[in-house]
Amino acid sequence: MAKNRPAYGFETPADSTVVRTGRGLSIAGTRITLYNIMDGVTAGWPPKLIRDRFDLTDQQLTDVLDYIAEHRAEVEAEYKMVLQQAEETRRYWDERNRERFARIAALPPKPEQAMIRAKLAAAKARRQHP
Repeated sequence: MAKNRPAYGFETPADSTVVRTGRGLSIAGTRITLYNIMDGVTAGWPPKLIRDRFDLTDQQLTDVLDYIAEHRAEVEAEYKMVLQQAEETRRYWDERNRERFARIAALPPKPEQAMIRAKLAAAKARRQHP
């Protein structure tokens, strides 16, 4: 598979920070996708927080944010599609595992869990009534 093939009509040059991989638009040399960065952008995170959260260099962050700005409509269209696919996947697995999770929740606690819960309840009671 070509690493830098066209995506929605825009190219990612070989020396670009942003490349197209099997995971979609990504930061070259990392497993970080632009969709991860878009999560922070749409949440209103400041650039420094995005940089620190994803352990990016200043140059990587600048390149990625410039790329997003230059290709905003295309990146947002892909981002929307990725979010939709993630939601469909989540719903699929929630439905598939619903009965299993219900069975697990109905099981009695293991003895060691009961001891831990008793300790937590005692600690809570001490905090509420000093």
